[in-house]
Amino acid sequence: MNGTQRVLILNGPNLDRLDLRDSTIYGSMNFQELSAFVIAKAVELGLTAEVRQSNSESEIITWLHEAADQRLPVIFNPAAFTHYSYAIRDAVAMLTAPLIEVHLSNPLSREEFRHTSVISGVAKGTITGFGASSYALALSAMKELI
Repeated sequence: MNGTQRVLILNGPNLDRLDLRDSTIYGSMNFQELSAFVIAKAVELGLTAEVRQSNSESEIITWLHEAADQRLPVIFNPAAFTHYSYAIRDAVAMLTAPLIEVHLSNPLSREEFRHTSVISGVAKGTITGFGASSYALALSAMKELI
């Protein structure tokens, strides 16, 4: 590490397959491009972003425990886990540094089942609907928080 503040950028299920998803909802970047965009934005802000993605609820929980133990700030796109994973919510509640929830799309403008986030209540804040810029906005906010 280069001495800058490390921020975990965690991404949930199916985000590794953005190139196969509806680009009118999720944008035109594939996951590798999104990761590079996030890392570059973090560098601009003097942060070090470590981008991870998993389709596994248990792996995400393990990463959140790691973040809690190391007092790492987290920017988190829980994807479909947003709406029902109380296990992930409980892991988020144990964090010792800020967590910002992000979404590429605006869940409130989509299907009704996407309108509820079990994560938002334990997040410092939520940024949605700005595509990849949701992550850039979250990095800026995180910089101010830490």
